[in-house]
Amino acid sequence: MARLFGTDGVRGLANGDITAQLALDLAQAAASVLTRGRHADENRAAGRRPTAVLARDPRISGEFLAAAVASGLASSGIDVLDAGVIPTPACAFLVDDVKADFGVMISASHNPAPDNGIKFFSYGGQKLPDAVEDRIEAALGNQELTPVGGDVGRIRRFADAEDRYVLHLLGTLPHRLDGLHVVIDAAHGAAAGVSPEVFKDAGARVTVIGADPDGLNINEGGGSTHLEVLQAKVVEVGADLGIAHDGDADRCLAVDADGRVVDGDRIMAILAVAMQARGALRDATLVATVMSNLGLHRAMAAHGIRVETTAVGDRYVLEALGAGGWSLGGEQSGHVILTEHATTGDGILTGLHLAAEVARSGRSLAELAAVMHVYPQVLVNVRGVDRDRLDGDEVIAAAVAAESAALGDSGRVLLRPSGTEPMVRVMVEAERQDVAQDVADRLAALVAERLA
Repeated sequence: MARLFGTDGVRGLANGDITAQLALDLAQAAASVLTRGRHADENRAAGRRPTAVLARDPRISGEFLAAAVASGLASSGIDVLDAGVIPTPACAFLVDDVKADFGVMISASHNPAPDNGIKFFSYGGQKLPDAVEDRIEAALGNQELTPVGGDVGRIRRFADAEDRYVLHLLGTLPHRLDGLHVVIDAAHGAAAGVSPEVFKDAGARVTVIGADPDGLNINEGGGSTHLEVLQAKVVEVGADLGIAHDGDADRCLAVDADGRVVDGDRIMAILAVAMQARGALRDATLVATVMSNLGLHRAMAAHGIRVETTAVGDRYVLEALGAGGWSLGGEQSGHVILTEHATTGDGILTGLHLAAEVARSGRSLAELAAVMHVYPQVLVNVRGVDRDRLDGDEVIAAAVAAESAALGDSGRVLLRPSGTEPMVRVMVEAERQDVAQDVADRLAALVAERLA
């Protein structure tokens, strides 16, 4: 049977894959698994019930799913602090801020409105390792906690949840944003209320788009997956830069004053150089995935910064950051993690710190982004193949080695199996687009032939 938890919680079609019954069952299972350990034991010894923070993005299905989760938690003796619509990183922050036992976020991130998902944060606002998710899945349908009378949990509104998060964000800023004009695209998502407010409080002049969520328009034609609207608006109003979030605001992509996209790699490059200059980049190390552009590696080497590489997925970046005690990591997609201030990717935090560096330096975002040359990158998805045979195929391995040798220091080849589909991804970087395309096409044809 397929594993219920994916790379970031449980996700699927709301009321199809993700039903109210599943939400309730998951909440009850999580309550039995996530209320073990020293903190929970101390609560019990002091006569306190365990507490969970519950939050969601504004998609319409989040309303009934939140009600189901709250019911499952309260019926298991968990007091629920319902924070309503707030970003995913805000949920993680609040779990740590109020010392809750765990948190539950209902969101499908950048997915379209019909989808939804459920993800959990443990004590301290940390993402769950696979082993703990597996324990929750194993506990489904076996409700261990069945309190009665006054021992059932209470459900209360977390009235100052947003204010706590805003104050936290403002407290992290190394420099105010006075004098900057910023366009924010909130993707009609969870950032719609918080992001414009905090940028204004930090001193920026703010133009807002994508901030009218109606439950059905989340991620629709805007946000970090559709940057065209933001690009046009930044140029139209003559802003200094634009910031795009996704539906749950754990991502940030940017646009410079001329409407050019500044992706996660360039954002990380800018932040890494700035943090290195002020002594905040621990061990002069940046964590990035194998998909980050070769230009990022070159730029970091030029500034004496080492790049630690992980598999694709922000959870692997987080694991590496924790293991190494490092302070900055992320993905090309805009998941950027600043461990001094957050336990997960935070799109609003990232955007604030990017804008702060523009304000501090007195340089435009385009000038700062020039720290990194982006190599042409071609990605070909070879579908309908046996991905599990990739690692053992000596012919493909020899072809990759030959193409890599021919590119030398001016390019890079990466083949990796999809984690969810019968597909192999072929990624090639080179100094010229046509060269990258030719190499990618040759390797893709070979993969299709060998792994069919």
